[in-house]
Amino acid sequence: MNYGFTTIFWRDMIRFVRFRTMLVASLLQPALWLAFFGIAMASNFDRLMAGIPVPAGAHVVGYLTFMAAGVIAMTTLFTSLFGGIVILFDKNWGLMREILASPMNRNHIIFGIGLSGVAKSFIQAIIIMVFGVLIGAAFFAGDTPVQVIISVLGILAFVGMFALGFLFLSAAIAISMESPEGLQGVITLMTMPIFFASNALYPIDSFPEILKILSIYNPMTLLITGIRYFAIGPDFVALGKHYVFTQADILVSFLGLTAFTVIMFLLAYWRFKNAIVT
Repeated sequence: MNYGFTTIFWRDMIRFVRFRTMLVASLLQPALWLAFFGIAMASNFDRLMAGIPVPAGAHVVGYLTFMAAGVIAMTTLFTSLFGGIVILFDKNWGLMREILASPMNRNHIIFGIGLSGVAKSFIQAIIIMVFGVLIGAAFFAGDTPVQVIISVLGILAFVGMFALGFLFLSAAIAISMESPEGLQGVITLMTMPIFFASNALYPIDSFPEILKILSIYNPMTLLITGIRYFAIGPDFVALGKHYVFTQADILVSFLGLTAFTVIMFLLAYWRFKNAIVT
């Protein structure tokens, strides 16, 4: 049983490493976002916010630091949603028919693909954090080495839960599709609302009321809340807004991501259980 699970996991990881173009592109894209969009927008936003009064003693962070957490979430979202495309390729090449016909539990297919995607997300998140610090993002400012390790583990816990949920969703969509173009169209349609209806690039306070409600419960908003708590701190000012996160807020965000992941697993399990691949 475990052999099938580990085979699917390692096969996807080996493919990720061997396809150099995909590997470099997946690591270079978030770096370009930080280097070009982040630095360019940071200079403008920081200048506009310079005259806005802040609460006494508040910890002020620049826009680069604020949006770097959003770039981690954005990269995780894209990697996770496109993670299911390997299932579609296996369907088209006939390999998925053989896997489904084997004695292996179909849950192992879901978890093998899911955890390989989580491993990729961990690699990307760590690289973005390191690169962000190198270009000026004030992550873990004033933290001791032990505190940095704990914060990184906290970020990876949020990233892993979020990635797993969207990988399950991607797998459920992929097993239901017949062409890569159709899958890419559905994923592209989903990514824009999820990304822009979150607090990745800007506060959500000024959103219309309906959009604000959707944003609050957006899994990406829950992820970014966790990342900012661990990377920036529980109390800071950015873009003129005072952010205060309690441990209860972070626990609620993580439980929200956990509930989302469980629902997505049940959806993927239902689709794989009823899947017929010819």
